[in-house]
Amino acid sequence: MPERIDFPALIAGHAVVIEMINSGDAGLPVLTQLLRAAQPALGARGMAFVEFGPTGGRVIAATGAADWALGRPLAADDPDTVCLLSGPRVRQVRVADLNGKLAGELAGSGLRRMVVSRAEIGGHTVGSLHALYPGDGEPGDEQAVVSYLASCIAHMYGDASGLPVHGDGPVVAALADGLAVVDREATVRLWNPAAAQVTGQTAEQALNRPLPLPLPPSGQVRDHRLPDGRWLRITSGELPGPGALRVVTFRDITDQQRRDHDRELFVAVTSHELRTPVTVIKGYADTLTDHWDSLNDADRRQAARVIGQRANELARLVDRLLSSAAETGPGDDPPSPFDLGEALRAAVVDLPVELRRRLVLRLPADLPKALGHRPSLTTVLTELATNAGKYSPQGSPIEITAGVDGQLVGFRVSDRGIGIRPEHVERAFDRFWQGESGDRRGYPGAGLGLYLVRRIVEQQNGWVSLRPRTDGGTVAEVRLPRG
Repeated sequence: MPERIDFPALIAGHAVVIEMINSGDAGLPVLTQLLRAAQPALGARGMAFVEFGPTGGRVIAATGAADWALGRPLAADDPDTVCLLSGPRVRQVRVADLNGKLAGELAGSGLRRMVVSRAEIGGHTVGSLHALYPGDGEPGDEQAVVSYLASCIAHMYGDASGLPVHGDGPVVAALADGLAVVDREATVRLWNPAAAQVTGQTAEQALNRPLPLPLPPSGQVRDHRLPDGRWLRITSGELPGPGALRVVTFRDITDQQRRDHDRELFVAVTSHELRTPVTVIKGYADTLTDHWDSLNDADRRQAARVIGQRANELARLVDRLLSSAAETGPGDDPPSPFDLGEALRAAVVDLPVELRRRLVLRLPADLPKALGHRPSLTTVLTELATNAGKYSPQGSPIEITAGVDGQLVGFRVSDRGIGIRPEHVERAFDRFWQGESGDRRGYPGAGLGLYLVRRIVEQQNGWVSLRPRTDGGTVAEVRLPRG
């Protein structure tokens, strides 16, 4: 720990962050830049920010000696998660005092102490900021600085500009039904506490003002989207009596809208992706049937080859769809040690020939064993390599490297393609998501590969992350416990 905080460097770094915000940047790029600016000023070896939701947390930004943790999940019942969400808002924590798996991973990376502060909005914890150090020390000014930075991050969440990264965070969580009573001019006369929670407008802000929502005709229902992206279902009805009052109820249906959207997207994507290989297979099969005698041996073999390739594509797509719908994992067998290097080499053999020719393997001979489900590694590598091949120029190399980091062992798949925007590194793991709308036309696919990869890896107590490659392209990294 330095003798004092480098406040000039901190202020200069914070100025860069503010300039980014003023230029229209938001979300993960701004958050990551804030951590990069704070780390040297605090004399920390690494910085990390964990975003929390109802089901637990995930490291969404990390720098320095903590960058290995990017993408790591923290279950809600994990002892380390419980520790981080309890106690004082800002404090110093010795890694040795943690009881979960995270403690071993931090210690394996040479980190012994952290200064941590929760980022809170209205009593809700949206995340926690961590400054990590290699040795013991007495808490000092760094606690105040980390607390201040956590408050800045909480303010970013309050603005809802690209944060939270995951849609199930407490800031956008669905609340109870709201109720309002309006007069014939649609002026609010009653506004219950749930209405304030759902809309964000207090009773003082809403009463005696026009209803801040569309008013459907009496007895009808209307779905309305709020500026923050949430959906409300609004109903209205006449109140008996001479006052011509109308009662209006509204509730958050964001989750239902999302499910309906996913269902419609599933049907659209499935029909589109199935149609292409089926059409090709039928076309070549009809050609063989109707023109067998007029085709030479080379034409017949080419037709059979195309039918086989398209059938393989069709089989892989069906496997993805079934796995996605069934929500199944790598199996009920407990994780066991396996040779990661040998498993990667074996998985490469099963890749398509044109993709296999582009691979460059750099696997150390002394790579430690990993703890997990070896058979599922073929699926993981196939999806990551296929994704790298799809989004990079034909013939460009795709590198597969592996290594060990403390108590973790993992591998990377690096391409030299179009890359990935920082604000998309988490959304890429959503089901059916495929970047910008134009990407779907230029890069066909069901948008299920990375979703399945993350689920498979996390069920083996590992995690997977994406990041832009320094010289252009994308790096996908999988980390598993050492065997």
